[in-house]
Amino acid sequence: MEIRKVETDKKRYLDLLLLADEQEDMVDRYLERGTMYVLKDDGVKAECVVTDEGNGILELKNLAVEPAFQGKGYGKAMVDFLVRAYTGQYVVLQVGTGDSLSTIPFYEACGFCRHHVVKNFFPDHYDHPIYECGVQLVDMVYLQMELNP
Repeated sequence: MEIRKVETDKKRYLDLLLLADEQEDMVDRYLERGTMYVLKDDGVKAECVVTDEGNGILELKNLAVEPAFQGKGYGKAMVDFLVRAYTGQYVVLQVGTGDSLSTIPFYEACGFCRHHVVKNFFPDHYDHPIYECGVQLVDMVYLQMELNP
């Protein structure tokens, strides 16, 4: 297993990016200003994008694992990589996600704690309803993890 930084042509991973953020113009808002990584293990299995949000905050904007390989530890490996890579450079790693039974428990298991909620984020920012696990996403839940050296 190897994690590599993607320097150019980030959109070649658009199919993976859209698994985590299904509206391309929303991905476009952070993709080029973000730092992208891919996890390779006999082919690309996962990707993530992080952005510097200022004030010592690093935000995980996108994390996706190929559907056939979900639940095999690749997502956790990406989060662990980010923690190792950015501890000491940032104070906090945060992630915003829908209030979903498939994402919140994953991030909590990785060591994130709920921090705040942005009401009506999904209806206000997406041109169509977003569903996860059969439930329409409305609010964005932010979770944070301290990056202590």
